[in-house]
Amino acid sequence: MIGKLKGTIDEIGDDYVLVDVHGVCYIAHCSSRTLGRIGSAGEAVVLFIETYVREDQLKLFGFMSALEREWFNLLQSVQGVGARVALAVLSTLTPSELANAIALQDKAAISRAPGVGPKVALRLVTELKNKAPAFAGEASANIGLKQELGEGVASAPVADAVSALTNLGYSRDQAANAVAAALKNGGEGADSAKLIRLGLKELSR
Repeated sequence: MIGKLKGTIDEIGDDYVLVDVHGVCYIAHCSSRTLGRIGSAGEAVVLFIETYVREDQLKLFGFMSALEREWFNLLQSVQGVGARVALAVLSTLTPSELANAIALQDKAAISRAPGVGPKVALRLVTELKNKAPAFAGEASANIGLKQELGEGVASAPVADAVSALTNLGYSRDQAANAVAAALKNGGEGADSAKLIRLGLKELSR
């Protein structure tokens, strides 16, 4: 089982990178986001690897971080989602953005991934909403509030503040992040006006 590759980029294709490890070249299939970040031929690279072994093939999938690899596996726990769809989702959304989309039940964000229709997007946000916090990474601090917003059970001041910020042109994710930060500074008892004021201060940084 291969868990990580450290070597030199030999070639980059449309959906793979060829990594030279002391003269042995490995093909690792990657998301377009990963391929755009790893560098170019001749440069050093480190990839976290998920190894697929089937009767008729052995396939490697490469990721820039262990968190991205964990999301790749988590996505495939949902019916109808295989490796191709999981890579498409990770090509469209970072792990943090994906965690936010699931917490906010934002089917539209996930539907932007090629090959992901409304039904699959709905299954993803529904089936993974209870698993997302463990895989949220840098989004973990705000994931609880975002889940409350996505499920429609957030307090009235919080919901009103997020709504007000989105009406001002900010995305729902930006607004949720700003209100989460405002809650830390203003306290759980802050009213919507204070949360909006503090949220705008966060967004102006």
